[in-house]
Amino acid sequence: MPRISVLCGTGMSGLSSILKDIEGRQSEKLVLESPWGLVPIEVVSGESDQVFVIDRHHSKGSERTPPHRIEHRANVYAAISCNPDAILSINSVGSFSENLPPGTVGVASDVLDLSTKPWSFYDDEAIHSDRTCPFDQDIISVCKEQLEETQGVAPSTLVVAQCTGPQFETPSEINALEKLGAHVVGMTLGPEQRLVSEYEIPHVSLVCSSNWAAGRTPGDPTAEIDHYAVDTIASKMRESLVACVISVLQSMQNNN
Repeated sequence: MPRISVLCGTGMSGLSSILKDIEGRQSEKLVLESPWGLVPIEVVSGESDQVFVIDRHHSKGSERTPPHRIEHRANVYAAISCNPDAILSINSVGSFSENLPPGTVGVASDVLDLSTKPWSFYDDEAIHSDRTCPFDQDIISVCKEQLEETQGVAPSTLVVAQCTGPQFETPSEINALEKLGAHVVGMTLGPEQRLVSEYEIPHVSLVCSSNWAAGRTPGDPTAEIDHYAVDTIASKMRESLVACVISVLQSMQNNN
């Protein structure tokens, strides 16, 4: 039975509901205990597959945990504990690539993470996981094919720059990231990819362009970035994302 763990955040609050409405799937909520805290998971089950949806911004109350306070070890530990065949990160990003305007879903090919905070499951011994090819090429191919069908394009050579937030970046920071080879910027993929790499589980990131990066709005380089507008735009991409999840499950089923 194919199993996928999905880590998601901005604009993805209704992702599980859309998944559940496909082919009469059932869902249940559970809480997994990790060494770094409790993690709520929504399990969406079909006749022959399961999807474990984790909101990376979950908190004990009604507020959402800001990106710089997320305990990524707890989230990735929970994702791994579901014994998945793959982990899929859904990441909202600011784009400075003409190939990924707001409202478009792309596929990450690499990560540029120069942030100073280390993320590892191994604090007592050095485990140097290889990250030469951080994302699974077979699953990327499946997602590319599905995105080409649902939105007509499938940008897939995207380097995602990691910034810690919670503030959006400045135009100068975006210019510097572009010179370093990045195409989009986000606040969550870097730690997730580092942690997943220590377990060698196939990993893919679907990046959702929810805004132009600072200084890159066509015709208006001084346009401000509004968090609520970002959330609204991100939510409009849920159908394409769910289609990718289903395609990956079907591909796994066919290959078994």
